[in-house]
Amino acid sequence: MHTRLGKTRTQRMGHCAWSRLAGAFITAMLLSAGAQATENGASVYPVGAETVLQGMMPPPRATGLYEFSVVYAANETDNSTGQSAAPEFKLRVFANAVKIEHNWGVPVFGGMLASTIGISAVYMQLHVAPGKFDKFGLGNVDLIPFGVTYNKGNWHWFYQGDFFLPGAPYSKTAVLNIGQHNFAAGPVGAFTYLAPKAAWEISSKADYIVNFKDGATGYRGGNELTWEYTAMRAVSKKASIGVNGYLYQQTTDDQQNGTAVAGGNRGRDLAIGPQLRVFFGEHSAFEFKY
Repeated sequence: MHTRLGKTRTQRMGHCAWSRLAGAFITAMLLSAGAQATENGASVYPVGAETVLQGMMPPPRATGLYEFSVVYAANETDNSTGQSAAPEFKLRVFANAVKIEHNWGVPVFGGMLASTIGISAVYMQLHVAPGKFDKFGLGNVDLIPFGVTYNKGNWHWFYQGDFFLPGAPYSKTAVLNIGQHNFAAGPVGAFTYLAPKAAWEISSKADYIVNFKDGATGYRGGNELTWEYTAMRAVSKKASIGVNGYLYQQTTDDQQNGTAVAGGNRGRDLAIGPQLRVFFGEHSAFEFKY
């Protein structure tokens, strides 16, 4: 099943306009619910997570540490026609993830070489017609060995290739599993415009995910396009408000043993909601988004 993650950020902002937050520690919480297709109605990527300074990477030879947290609730799961697919369905998710980014300071393609790894731990509770189930385990690991990051004035952007590993533990006979049991990969691009003194922030991130077959079940989820966005405005020296959200569109049909499933089982989702940032001192802030 899919999770939506908030974000904590610890990194030097380098020579960007937000220099007063060098070494900033930003905590974010996210509450949301959404709909997707692919196998078991889930995705290897937590769409909706990256809505905080999406295009910014650490400065050369620096490391960024991110902590993601989620409280997620859903009371319905739908089929391809938008109708409820599971009577008495209730899902609750509590997750925490760590993401590490490193800028190697090595010039490449006019930018700097960067690498990323993200690992999540997830606890889930599921109620469906057969009964109640719960499980704790690792979600899909996100590996990004190669990315290129750029900075010019108030503009920050990067390109990279994501590789997703299967979640664990996994059993094809289990009613509930953590993460998806397939490999996936795809290109990613993001940018952030950060005005002087952080008066404005406009950020966007796009991913295209190609899913590979689940070797245990013979199921192959369709390819997925995700777009996440943020627009923030400072209302004082201590606070900024704005909007965040995402667009999710599955672009190809799900397949079972090489044959498209009935109706294609294509997921789609559009989300928008408020986002608030409040500073505490020079080196920390709290963000809440819905």
